[in-house]
Formats: sequence, structure tokens, C-alpha cells
Amino acid sequence: MPEPDPLILTLAMEEAAFAEFNGLRRRHFPEALNRIPAHATLFHHLPGEDPKGVAETVTALARVQAPAEVAVTGVRFTGRGVAYALESAPLAAFRARVAAAFRDHLTAQDRQGWRPHVTVQNQVSPETARALHADLSNAFAPSRFQSPGVLLWRYLGGPWERLATIPFGGAA
Repeated sequence: MPEPDPLILTLAMEEAAFAEFNGLRRRHFPEALNRIPAHATLFHHLPGEDPKGVAETVTALARVQAPAEVAVTGVRFTGRGVAYALESAPLAAFRARVAAAFRDHLTAQDRQGWRPHVTVQNQVSPETARALHADLSNAFAPSRFQSPGVLLWRYLGGPWERLATIPFGGAA
């Protein structure tokens, strides 16, 4: 029997920040490859065989997490793309609690250090990526946005299906 498609956990963003990042992604990500909206991934591969259980565990952990402020700290060149670097100590702590809850199920990618970011371009030539990185870096000003919670998705071999919007509860 084939293994179920994995679950992905991403950061929910306040509307203005999401609109900005998603607009950049629509403009700069190769159209044929851009099957998902702008996002910041917390986990790439949570166990897909129990989506209800995963949602319940994440919801319980999110219930005691206050909405988090996220700093947009820079523009990162990724070799064949560009991403905005993010920082948030409360989100890093929340992610660590989720990682502990799923420690026996995490892939190597999800066990390694977390470097939160929003990719706005990928799978282009290094020259194209360097040019966009230079343009975005020249215009960059640090900013902040609020994260009201997280989003749980099922990976469908390219596109994703949103399974749940899980709000942070307030009293961390």
C-alpha cells in the first residue's frame, strides 16, 4: 500500500504581508512551476496517515501560543532563486514544541536547523536570480508582520490542498 501524501505546516500571515509576498511570487516565480501561494514552511513532511491527529496536536500547541510578530530581515540569494529571510523567537519556540511532539516522525529535512523564509523566485538561472536579488536588496527595508496562526496542507505531488487553518490562541 502506498504511503499517504505528507502534510505540510506553514505560517499564516496577516493579509497585507501575504499579498506582498504572493504578488512578488506571481511576478518572479516561473509560471509553469508556481502551483502554490507564497508561504513560510515550518515542516515539510508531517505524517500523512493521520491528518486529524496531526491537526489536533498542532491545534493544542497553538492554543497556548500568542499571535507572533515576524521580522522580515533581509533578501537571501539561494543560487537559483530569491527568498526573504524571516525571524521570530516566539515562532522558533513554537516550532520546537511541534518538533518535539512529532520527533519520531520527522524527516532529516525537518530535523535540521530552521531558517524561516518566503521564496519569491526559484528554479531560474543563477544570473536571473542574481539580478532579482540585487533589485530586491536595493529596495529592501526591514519590516514586521503578525502571524495569526499556522496552515496545515496535504502535498499532492505539486499543488497543495489546505486542510486546516489553525489560529494561535493568545496566552503563551
